[in-house]
Amino acid sequence: MKNVFIIGSKGIPSNYGGFETFVEKLTEQQKSKKIKYHVSCLSNNNAEFEHNGARCFNVKVPNIGPAKAIYYDVKALQECIKYIKKYDLKDSIIYILACRIGPFLGHYQKILNKMNVQVYVNPDGHEWKRAKWSAPVRAYWKYSERLMVKHADLLICDSKNIEKYIQEDYKQYSPKTIFIAYGADSEKSKLADNDESLISWYKEKNVNPNEYYLVVGRFVPENNYQVMITEFMKSNTQKDFVLITNVEKNKFYEELKQKTNFDKDSRIKFVGTVYNQELLKKIRENAYGYFHGHEVGGTNPSLLEALATTNLNLLLDVGFNKEVAEDGAVYFNKEEGNLSNLINKLEVISQEEIKLLGIEAKKRIQEAYTWDKIVFKYESLFLK
Repeated sequence: MKNVFIIGSKGIPSNYGGFETFVEKLTEQQKSKKIKYHVSCLSNNNAEFEHNGARCFNVKVPNIGPAKAIYYDVKALQECIKYIKKYDLKDSIIYILACRIGPFLGHYQKILNKMNVQVYVNPDGHEWKRAKWSAPVRAYWKYSERLMVKHADLLICDSKNIEKYIQEDYKQYSPKTIFIAYGADSEKSKLADNDESLISWYKEKNVNPNEYYLVVGRFVPENNYQVMITEFMKSNTQKDFVLITNVEKNKFYEELKQKTNFDKDSRIKFVGTVYNQELLKKIRENAYGYFHGHEVGGTNPSLLEALATTNLNLLLDVGFNKEVAEDGAVYFNKEEGNLSNLINKLEVISQEEIKLLGIEAKKRIQEAYTWDKIVFKYESLFLK
């Protein structure tokens, strides 16, 4: 039996995050009986439970502000070591999601090497580039990433662009890397067009099916909301721009309002979050088009979900996005007038052209991003 310990996600059952969904799908769709998963879960107690056949162990973490995530990963790693020693497990793997604990990994790597335990790391995206972090925090992320790369036995990159970056930026460590993408749920929503929850949502938000462009994601500067909102306001479209994102007490929201005056444009509609996944999927399916302005990170889950559900996808022209969508989307850049002109053009293209783009987008998901394929690749790797 191969014991695989997964740390770095908030745990399962998953709620909303990318890593949490990944661990949920990996355990839920497990094929091989030769793997036993052990999943750390952020908690206020130290209980153990089973979910999807995985042993889930809670890690109690005090509320110590920004350092909480680092403390959690280190504590989870210590718990894994303790468990492996206690049950004398041979040939185990510890898979760490994200690069938070680089300064501590060298110390534990020595212990794990003696125990014949492999350390795999998912470097995630360019966390050190995110504008939400202060300069000292960004410096820590970059330093931590370097040490994670240095001490990992294998780096599993969910984007070819991230793999290339790891190989080039850290070539002094000769990093061993492999590419396994993130997955997407490609099934259509179970909700009918006349479902009561859908109708009432549209009514409440004053939105009509197929009469809106959509964006779903974290409300942070590096997702280029300013570009998308400014350019949308310049365009001639009569459709709405629906933003499904959490902006409560958000400083960025207030700054953006001052810069763009979006509150004066009735087409711009911030509608809060949607936690009902079937409803969210249906809202995506019924969108005229989807905007994706992310430029930091690897394979983005919200992009995969958009390609699987929405026919017309407008993506920021960066390597991460082109690698995923290829010919299944249209692309915009940050130059003034570029996106607004694209929106004007897309207002008058035929339904046939939109449908063909949708077919290409869904083909990309089926070819490379189904959870079935991703789980198979992970299991093959773990059992190798």
